[in-house]
Amino acid sequence: MKILVTGGTGYIGSHTVVELQAKGYEVIIVDNLSNSSIEVLDNIARISGKKPLFEKFDLTDPEKTAAFFKLHNDIQAVIHFAAFKAVGESVEFPLMYYRNNLISLINILQGMVDNNIRDLVFSSSCTVYGQPEQLPAREDTPVQKAASPYGNTKQVCEEIITDTSITANIRGILLRYFNPIGAHESAFIGELPLGVPNCLMPYITQTAIGKRPFLRVWGDDYDTPDGTAIRDYLHVVDLAKAHVIAVERMTGGNCKEKVEVFNLGTGKGMSVLEVINSFERSTGVKLNYEIMERRAGDIVKVWADTDYANKELGWKAEKTLDEMTSSAWKWELALAKKK
Repeated sequence: MKILVTGGTGYIGSHTVVELQAKGYEVIIVDNLSNSSIEVLDNIARISGKKPLFEKFDLTDPEKTAAFFKLHNDIQAVIHFAAFKAVGESVEFPLMYYRNNLISLINILQGMVDNNIRDLVFSSSCTVYGQPEQLPAREDTPVQKAASPYGNTKQVCEEIITDTSITANIRGILLRYFNPIGAHESAFIGELPLGVPNCLMPYITQTAIGKRPFLRVWGDDYDTPDGTAIRDYLHVVDLAKAHVIAVERMTGGNCKEKVEVFNLGTGKGMSVLEVINSFERSTGVKLNYEIMERRAGDIVKVWADTDYANKELGWKAEKTLDEMTSSAWKWELALAKKK
């Protein structure tokens, strides 16, 4: 069975490709390499023993996307990761985010409709909840106004998929995941943003190894126990496995609705300082960090109610925070050895 993974050389995409190939799926990746490296393909092969098929182009190009789907009309399902994903950057460059995240999805859905490809697993986000009125966030928690253009693109993309499913032979599973961190146990793949990281974990590891002079902690005056923002951090490998389960659910005909929604997290909220403490504890490395003003677009706190995903998908996040931070450090050390 052939699965298209858009953004498959990226952080979550590459880990998902490894898990798909471990289950015997044939994977084809489309990525424009705007925030990833072609070397990831070789590193995937080092883990799985097989190099996935790959095509480089931008999914916002309707002609190239249409030609791709026409050529590969034997695809059985699509997992769509390809999107810009930095909250702060989206506040600064909203049009860039709307153009990339919305148009790429529209072109993919059109290609699926034109070639009778039914099943789509969509990489959504807890940012669709905005700042929830009640915590933990459940799948039926009312969606609030998004705190950033990035979060709004995820809200709109979910609506586009839902609306398309009403009149077309399209089914969707929307995976609203919280904050993935960590790296594969082999340390062959992990989170490698180009330029200055926007996410916490690579900023921590790059500071620890000396690439960054200090870690910026965005605000310590939030309404939380230690004043720093709270998120639900889960290991990227646990997250990747959920995508395989979602594909199996769709292709096996086990969906209960045309569009289903699942929260993916640990169900526990951890503050920025707790993540820093975990990193120092699991690695023995002390971090140099400074408290900065709050960053635009950030919400105060959010974590998941994962009961529905645990029961309905039979999926559960397994790895601890210390395992997450330790694996991220091993990945950073492996990168340093390559130079």
